[in-house]
Amino acid sequence: MITNPNSPPDSDGPMVIDDSDRYSRLKLIAWWEQEKIAAARILVVGAGALGNEVIKNLALMGIGEINIIDFDEVQESNLSRSVLFRASHEGQAKALVAAEMARDLNPDCDINPIVGDVLTDIGLGFVADMNLVICCVDNREARLWINRMCWKTNRPWIDGGIQEINGVAKVFCPPLGACYECAMTENDYRLISLRYSCPLLRKEDIQQGKVPTAPTIASIIGGLQVQEALKLIHELPTAEGSALVFNGLANNFYQTRYPRRPNCLSHETYEEIIDLPLMSKTATAEELFRQLKQTASCLDQNSKSWQILLDRDFLISLNCRDCGIERQEQTPLSQVTAEKGVCHQCAEVCHPFTTSEIECNSELAQKTLFELGIPEYDIIKVSDGQQTIFVKLQNDSPQPSRSAAKASNLQSDCEGSTDAPVQCKEG
Repeated sequence: MITNPNSPPDSDGPMVIDDSDRYSRLKLIAWWEQEKIAAARILVVGAGALGNEVIKNLALMGIGEINIIDFDEVQESNLSRSVLFRASHEGQAKALVAAEMARDLNPDCDINPIVGDVLTDIGLGFVADMNLVICCVDNREARLWINRMCWKTNRPWIDGGIQEINGVAKVFCPPLGACYECAMTENDYRLISLRYSCPLLRKEDIQQGKVPTAPTIASIIGGLQVQEALKLIHELPTAEGSALVFNGLANNFYQTRYPRRPNCLSHETYEEIIDLPLMSKTATAEELFRQLKQTASCLDQNSKSWQILLDRDFLISLNCRDCGIERQEQTPLSQVTAEKGVCHQCAEVCHPFTTSEIECNSELAQKTLFELGIPEYDIIKVSDGQQTIFVKLQNDSPQPSRSAAKASNLQSDCEGSTDAPVQCKEG
């Protein structure tokens, strides 16, 4: 027992530190509520140097559920900057290794690795189940995608970026305030468009650029990201819609606030989502339309313009303009590599013919939703030509996690439930 010498005479008594409690020192923080921490569900995108620091901090604090997505493997060059990786992990999936090492740090946490790409393998329903998202990627395309996913599902997210010994952390809280795209410049769009000017670039070509970083800046920015996450979980004021910039050479720290662009393409939030007992890998688009006609009275049942509005382009065919050859593909564009996009006759890059709409009476409606590029547990946008509704593939929902169970058992005065996003308060 330790008595606090600064306690006023009318205080509740001595301050007690229980060394048998893993979180006893954290609970000494006046506003700290371990119940909210244990009930929180967080998605970490990217398990590189920055992601390692974020995952480590989340595990040490006892975050109830930590989900980690990354498609890359551990390389020897990662060992100088990534606290969770060891030489024996070389060649293993980063997400799996990071989850294993974080479980060793704190068995209290429910840690779930996902070996995949956030651009193609995460459904909006999964994001909607999180309290917040922490982004630790190194490219604008993924950040823009995460921004739009979080805005659609009304979930706050925290971005982080590092280079050499400089770094930045950004907090975005939909549906109000500025978002990541609001702050994008013409140069940002130009760099992203380089990817889409040849939409058949391989994944490894997109990420061939290596950003020079030191482990020190990963610790600083990763710590700052988790600290902002703590504020969100506890409903404390945050630097919402702002960038926290650190210059390591000058040791300068400053904050810049982004203006909200009223015409920003990312400002779309899905409302009144309908749950349907369907699974992406087994249900066809035709089945989705059929069930909706039985349940969605707000749509025109007689309309012949029913369509699914895809978030990801679907490749219909590849056309060689030199040879005049058209090759049918009918596959998600993201699954087509540069090698496959070359004409077999003249070896020139083919022109892709794509669509982002699946008509109810088209041949594509016979395909499963997964074959159309819709991931499991996604929220699908459906229109009858006049109105739009949003459909969640409820049968893809994962089993309730330990943190979700903890959240449902909290007392009514605890505001950290996973049923809603954490509240953002302006700093």
